[in-house]
Amino acid sequence: QVHIVESGGGLVHPGGSLRLSCAASGSLIRKYSIYAMGWYRQAPGKERELVANIRNGRTTNYADSMKGRVTISLDNAKNTLFLQMNNLTPEDTAVYFCNVVITYAYKHYWGQGTQVTVSS
Repeated sequence: QVHIVESGGGLVHPGGSLRLSCAASGSLIRKYSIYAMGWYRQAPGKERELVANIRNGRTTNYADSMKGRVTISLDNAKNTLFLQMNNLTPEDTAVYFCNVVITYAYKHYWGQGTQVTVSS
């Protein structure tokens, strides 16, 4: 099993900041370890898209639309992922999902999502 707990979403004004957290745990993580963790988002009527991820505990990847405004970081010891988002705009409004990929068959697991709303 893989358990994913997300937190940090909410309502923020344009130009504001939010920090999302994602804690991963479970028997499959203890047995196989994590290959990658990342954040995706899905706005109403749109497909889910990558925001940023970290592979092998250190290699980061950012969506072009988010570069310069977000920073992803990982506490390897606690399997906890963070996403610092700055200068948010209404276009960033979406449900943000945490994704965990374990080394066994590179299986993906998803959190339930946390709502981020940017509005004045």
